Formats: sequence, C-alpha cells, structure tokens
Amino acid sequence: MTEPTAIPDGDLEIALVQLTFDASDAELLLPVLSKYVVMTRNQPECRNADLCVSFTDSNHFVIIEKWDSEEAARAHFDSAVMVEMAESCSGILAHRPDVELLEGLSAHDLN
Repeated sequence: MTEPTAIPDGDLEIALVQLTFDASDAELLLPVLSKYVVMTRNQPECRNADLCVSFTDSNHFVIIEKWDSEEAARAHFDSAVMVEMAESCSGILAHRPDVELLEGLSAHDLN
C-alpha cells in the first residue's frame, strides 16, 4: 500500500466519511438520518455533515461528513450518536449501509 499524497501548504489533515443507505422504508429512515446529521454537526471535531438523497432513487441516501482528522472520524464511529443512529436503522434498511473513510486531498473550507 502506498503512502497518501502529502497535502501542500501545511493544510490540516481532513477526513471524509461517506455513509450510504438504501431504505426499505424511506419515510421511517429520513427522520433517523436527519437527527443523526444534526447531532453529528454538533460534535467537537466535525466540520460539516450533509444528508443527500438520490434524484433517481428516493430510497438511496448518502451522508457526507468532514472531520478535522482521521482520528476524530474513527472516534465518531464508536460515539453514542453513531450507535443510536445504527440501532434506529434496524428493520428499515434494505441491507447494511456502506461506510467509507476517505482522505480529503482537496477538501477545504471555502470560508
């Protein structure tokens, strides 16, 4: 495995989390994910969290989170906020969500 490309200009290490959900009942899943996003945005090292739905499949949801570091993102995986969301998804997903932890090579805040 190769080392990640260094980010120029001494920028902070940014970690992105992509969570992908396919609902068996979108009306039940939407409030669960909405609450999760609001609660995640309030976590100390979270820069942002966005909830998206597919234009072509109203049962397909994606959450994109931006964290100060990989360590902060990994710590969030075991947080009460994540655990509550996961438990609340029981029985309303078509299958297990996909979780991806990404290094933000050009992820920066515009403001």
